[in-house]
Amino acid sequence: MTPEHSFILPVLNEAGRLPPLLTALRAAFPGAECIVVDGGSDDGTVPEALAVADLVLLGERGRAAQMNLGAAAARGEWLWFLHADTRPLFDAGTAAAALAQGAPWGFCRVRLSGRAPALRVIERAMNLRSRLTAIGTGDQLLFLRRSLFEAEGGFAPIKLMEDVEFCARLRRRARPGGAGLNVCASSRRWEQQGILHTVLLMWWLRLRYALGASPAKLWARYYG
Repeated sequence: MTPEHSFILPVLNEAGRLPPLLTALRAAFPGAECIVVDGGSDDGTVPEALAVADLVLLGERGRAAQMNLGAAAARGEWLWFLHADTRPLFDAGTAAAALAQGAPWGFCRVRLSGRAPALRVIERAMNLRSRLTAIGTGDQLLFLRRSLFEAEGGFAPIKLMEDVEFCARLRRRARPGGAGLNVCASSRRWEQQGILHTVLLMWWLRLRYALGASPAKLWARYYG
């Protein structure tokens, strides 16, 4: 039977995260397809994925390329692009109610996993920004109809900002949906690199991208 939902997870060195995440997905979305696309992990990610995913693909490193590869193999009507460190806080019934509102694409409200009060400020700012601009990020579980993904040609082959670029194209077709859908994203980036440093870096990257900077150069700056 053709699944209604396909979850596509682009991963790189995420050993330990996939089994609990995919187990939770199967409980919340019975019958959904789970596709893991590995970009060259050198830890236990691939063996773990083989044990729990419906399909494991090995591809070129880079979220855009990995997500496009996963989408090409997916069978579901709805494609959900999920990071390994993000956890949906809703089930298939809640998703059905949100999708019934008619939007052909959307993203979720995000909550960060850490307890620091500053993270509450950051998540509110992220949700406000995405609501005002109709631009979501990968942490917010981007979803859309397969037909729309194919019509837009998928993610642009760029190293960084592929989610921002794709949402900018999608919002020209329709406003995003996602009301009532929430996810919890890992706050490890802020905790490891420092909250203020990470916020300033991310805003700097977005500004540089808006001003026309090369995504490849921004990727090099972001990943050192």
